[in-house]
Amino acid sequence: MTADPVDPADAIAAALFRLRGRRPHQHPHGHGPHERGLHGTRARDARAQGRRGPWGADGGMRHGAPAVIRMVEALASASEPLSVSGLAEAIGVDQPRASRLVQQGVDRGWVRREADPDDARRTRIAITDDGARLFRGVRGERREALGRALAAFTEEESAELARLLTKLAENWTA
Repeated sequence: MTADPVDPADAIAAALFRLRGRRPHQHPHGHGPHERGLHGTRARDARAQGRRGPWGADGGMRHGAPAVIRMVEALASASEPLSVSGLAEAIGVDQPRASRLVQQGVDRGWVRREADPDDARRTRIAITDDGARLFRGVRGERREALGRALAAFTEEESAELARLLTKLAENWTA
């Protein structure tokens, strides 16, 4: 029995998600380009000019900083709640930054802390129902944007892009 073919748009979205948290270079203070600076400037410019970026008019910041959204996405994609260090690794930030993101997520009601059943000294981070709704909304917006972008591609080009991005994501090392 053969596996169902993977939709190129799904494969591209999955590869982009895996690549988002992986940066070859980190700012000395732990801030990557998506947390401060360039991304925020592009988002402000887009808002000022009334343009929609691929993640919305505000570059994905309508619900919060891109790193908070990556955190929610990572938790939604995980098979179980993650430790702060596991979350940090999943989204490509250091542990202190992950702790601050968790607090932001808790404050917004998107994530909750819970005791680790294997070690009472540790906590795990779980997504809430509100966080899952946020994830579905963000994923839908991105899926629509990706669909619009791929409309200019042939089926073969979409499949090749999916193959190449997947290969890049699988072999990326920071």
